[in-house]
Amino acid sequence: MKYQNHILFKLIITIIGSFLIAVAFNLFLLPHGVLSSGVSGIALLLHILTNFDAGVLNLLLNIPLIFLGIWKLNRSIIANTVLSVIFISLFMTFIPITKVSHELFVNVIFGGVLVGIGVGIILKHSGTTGGMDIVAMIISQHSNMSIGLVMTILNGIIILCSGFFFNWNIALLTLLSIYITGKTVDMIFTSHIKLTATIVTSNVNAVKQGLIDEIYRGITITEVIGGYSNNKQHMITMVLTRYELPEVIRIAKENDPKCFINVYQTTEVHGNFARNS
Repeated sequence: MKYQNHILFKLIITIIGSFLIAVAFNLFLLPHGVLSSGVSGIALLLHILTNFDAGVLNLLLNIPLIFLGIWKLNRSIIANTVLSVIFISLFMTFIPITKVSHELFVNVIFGGVLVGIGVGIILKHSGTTGGMDIVAMIISQHSNMSIGLVMTILNGIIILCSGFFFNWNIALLTLLSIYITGKTVDMIFTSHIKLTATIVTSNVNAVKQGLIDEIYRGITITEVIGGYSNNKQHMITMVLTRYELPEVIRIAKENDPKCFINVYQTTEVHGNFARNS
């Protein structure tokens, strides 16, 4: 098994990403009343209005969306999501809210970038940070919109709330922070890019069933002959998104450790891209 698919490696990535997000909230955004994206932004808003612990609010608001993810996304992603939500909430609770700079624009830029890096690296390694990430992943999975774009659209309500409860200067700064976060996420994690994967395997039934059970994409199977060995094998072809690739590789390797996998970028897709779940 490749190192990046190792459970310990994913756990370390989740902890690092969660820590960066919490640092951005408590040291750069929250001290200036600037909100961030998604459910975490709503938690920050409620914290400012009620003084209730932002970490606890973030955890409570994520619970129903995690159940949505269990219904629509695969188990590995949701397991990592639960961990990231817990770590973000813990870090937000224990990292003191402190101003590290009095320059408002510096805080907005650094806060937005740090949130984007944290979210991006967690998404890249088969997880989400909960909240709107789950909604954005589901929408992106069934459309050609990037996760960053979907997150920006969904977060319009937070900007309106910032203007209503505080002032429109804060709302505009929140918009800038969310925009920077979305762009940073897209630089790290280009999930909207379509890929074509071909898997040559001698255990086609097991690999096929694993893909059907966990990946909601159509597959095509072709009988092939090895040019050197002359052995008959099967080639599975499927079109998928960037975020699904680690799971496809994991499933293929678990069912056939000797399988050959070739992945290349797809320019356009026409027809029934998403298989009915």
